[in-house]
Amino acid sequence: MNLRGWSGRSLAGVVMILFVFFFAVPIVWLLLSVTKSAKALTVANPFSVGSWHDFVANWNQLFGFQDGAVTTWIGNSAVYAGGALVLTLLVSIPAGYALALTEFKLRRALLVLTLVVMLIPSTALVLPIFLELNSAGLIGSPLSVILPMSFFPFGVYLTYIYFSTSIPRDLLAAARIDGCTEVQVFTRIALPLGAPIVALVAFFSFVQNWNNFFLPFVMLPSSDGYPIQVGLTSLLASTPAFNPSSAGSDSVQLPTLALATVVSVLPVLIVFLFSQRFLVSGMTAGGTKE
Repeated sequence: MNLRGWSGRSLAGVVMILFVFFFAVPIVWLLLSVTKSAKALTVANPFSVGSWHDFVANWNQLFGFQDGAVTTWIGNSAVYAGGALVLTLLVSIPAGYALALTEFKLRRALLVLTLVVMLIPSTALVLPIFLELNSAGLIGSPLSVILPMSFFPFGVYLTYIYFSTSIPRDLLAAARIDGCTEVQVFTRIALPLGAPIVALVAFFSFVQNWNNFFLPFVMLPSSDGYPIQVGLTSLLASTPAFNPSSAGSDSVQLPTLALATVVSVLPVLIVFLFSQRFLVSGMTAGGTKE
């Protein structure tokens, strides 16, 4: 039995090491690529470290592309993700609270509808959303991206689960007896206690909105309005290694493209690092019940 247990743990350890190696190698290669020149990237050891001079050259080429288009794209991503995040929190948190802790007609039907909508792929909704926004004359404007991104049924469901399992109804009833209105019960009692789930919904919403590609690609016809994820396609099209006809003054080398990928991920990484405590609290809330 001891040998069998030891063999099982060893096998599990080997499998985990293989998976870590499989996922870690591309990330390490990507981080090292930004420090190399285009020639060193193809000829030198894949896992050798380049130079600071090459990194600065790649940085200057990236942010000098099309007169600073990358800076514009990052700013657009911040506007779209931030605007959608604010609307998501204003809608999802009260909606989840109402579904969990208040009684009204069609409450169960709304909850079922929320679950059904969660199962629909977001790409399947792009065409009807496009037709709807086109009728309203919003195509090409920031609202054509922000409004659809604000529709976040997963956030409503997360909030529903949190409030239905972690907030005692007696506490809210006591606040009502003391004279609080329903709005005051939500803002003064439930919302402060729901800080972990607010942070969790905010994180998932921000990550989804920041990484969204297909919706902005369809809604925004001009590159001036692109977010960074869509802008990466312009960089890819200007890379001779992928598009030989793009060779010229505006061409982008492979290390610069790798740097653009790293830059596009940095905001999400920074948000994750600064919100870990709240994320863990939100994920474990409701796991135990007093």
